[in-house]
Amino acid sequence: MEQHEITEILNRPISQELLARDLTRLAYVAGDGTPRNVPISFTWNGSEIVLCTTKNAPKLRSLRERPEVALTIDTEVHPPKILLIRGRAELDVVDGIPEEFLQMNGSYEMTPEQRVEWEAEVRSLYDGMVRIVITPTWVKLIDFETTLPSAVEELVRERAERQRA
Repeated sequence: MEQHEITEILNRPISQELLARDLTRLAYVAGDGTPRNVPISFTWNGSEIVLCTTKNAPKLRSLRERPEVALTIDTEVHPPKILLIRGRAELDVVDGIPEEFLQMNGSYEMTPEQRVEWEAEVRSLYDGMVRIVITPTWVKLIDFETTLPSAVEELVRERAERQRA
């Protein structure tokens, strides 16, 4: 997929709405060769998806060996809005707490006092974290109004061809 196509899809209003959400599902292949799919907080910085995790997270070994990942960001209503993203994970070990981690967890309902307590707890627990940075190499937006899953698009085309014949 060409970069201009990725950019066009990610700049659509529905994509921007989905990229502003709190959770994505990260799919990757574990060291034993089996698939994993985990919900994880994320932030979108305009060109990359950034996830943050502990330095001892089991997924890191797998991502070092097989950095190809897939992400799903979706809604829980019908019809769902779904943003599918594929890319390659780059791991960045940092001292302290990445600003993205504080941002991505900033939308949870907390009083200002709870926020201060939460941040102090986080800073006392982690001496560092790993930023998982994913640059999209392929994207698909499915909104069931203007875009459909590719298999359904194929069925719609085939039906139209039959009706023309």
